[in-house]
Amino acid sequence: MGIIQTRVYELIQRVVPVKEEEFPALLWSFLYFFCVLAAYYILRPVRDEMGVLLGAHKLPWLFSTVFLTMLAVIPLFGWVAGHFPIRRLLPMVYGFFIINLLAFFVALQSGIEVQTIGPIFFVWLSVFNLFVVSVFWSFMADVFPTDAARRLFGCISAGGSLGAMTGPFITAMAVKGVGIQGLLLVSGMFLLMAIGCIMALLKWYQAHHGINLGATHLSASKEDGAARPSLWIGAVRIIRSPYLRGISLYLMCYSVLSTFLYAQQTILIPDVMPSSEDRIQLFASVDLGINVLAFSLQFFAIGWLLTRFGVVIMLMVMPIVSFIGFGVFGLATVLPVLIGFGVLRRAGEFSITKPTRETLFTVVPREEKYQAKNVIDTVVHRGADATGTGIVSLLHTWGMGLSQMAFLAMPIAAVWVGTGFWLGRRHERIRQNSL
Repeated sequence: MGIIQTRVYELIQRVVPVKEEEFPALLWSFLYFFCVLAAYYILRPVRDEMGVLLGAHKLPWLFSTVFLTMLAVIPLFGWVAGHFPIRRLLPMVYGFFIINLLAFFVALQSGIEVQTIGPIFFVWLSVFNLFVVSVFWSFMADVFPTDAARRLFGCISAGGSLGAMTGPFITAMAVKGVGIQGLLLVSGMFLLMAIGCIMALLKWYQAHHGINLGATHLSASKEDGAARPSLWIGAVRIIRSPYLRGISLYLMCYSVLSTFLYAQQTILIPDVMPSSEDRIQLFASVDLGINVLAFSLQFFAIGWLLTRFGVVIMLMVMPIVSFIGFGVFGLATVLPVLIGFGVLRRAGEFSITKPTRETLFTVVPREEKYQAKNVIDTVVHRGADATGTGIVSLLHTWGMGLSQMAFLAMPIAAVWVGTGFWLGRRHERIRQNSL
């Protein structure tokens, strides 16, 4: 390493347990996730405002559309993954979404109203977020072995949190000057930089391991004759594996509770803040606060916490916080409590739950990882979203208040706690047996 890089390494090594030979990969991974989440969070406040304008009663329809879109897209992704090596596939995925952003830009420039494309944009951004993040973590689990993942995934997640802070900051500062059209182009530029990071990581992997990872397929395992990833094969693997079923249930509990909060936000905020501009500013400020907290935890604490307390405890932290949080919101159903609980919960997801959950896949065979993981991250996730919003919409139609809904969420949080405990114990047994 050069003098500057060596000094940076010595500084980072004080808070992140990274080995010298891993340092370039850590930096590129950090920057990669930064770009991906900056691209997303530039546009997220706009999507949240569109959700408010469409109304809580439209959320089940929107999330159901997202779910059905996932069902249609995953087989196509599986086919593409089976025909293109990683060095071509990953740039193609991000390049495809760049083209989508350009299409939205052209549509707005041609005079189409924002509210007209609102439902399409809402669904597209939800699909975009899950796919680009799922592909990122699949790639990370391939680049880093279990030991390195435990030490470095928290820091890498911090790169995403830094990007998630940068995104809403750019939106808050630039939206009045460049408009939504300009934000689309800025988001596309970040995705273009992410492609450059992918190429750098593939180059590092070949130099470090002597293996051309970019020439392999996502459908291939280290053995020959691996099957291509598909929705059906991934679903079958999940059904047959108690471990993968546990991961699916864990994510389902998280997603259902997240949509409970999102729907409650959509119902409560318009009553308190009637101005659209004020709401967008609030959404951007909340996103910024969430990611400042998440970044601090990820960069300075998560690697040490995972190593010190292990997967079991870390999987149970946020379910316990959610159980308590819904109870408090049920007792005090006011906007400050909702926002405070939402900030704490989402920051905990990014800094604690997400990197720990991704660590679970490091003991899964590579073929299963790509076949089952994409189904879990997309179909299971969005299916749970649709279920959660459907439940909230039904309860709201029956006249149930936000306080009652919050109390009904607590049993789901309790199931989440138990699932985290079982899943963490199972992960440790698998890891020990593989040593």
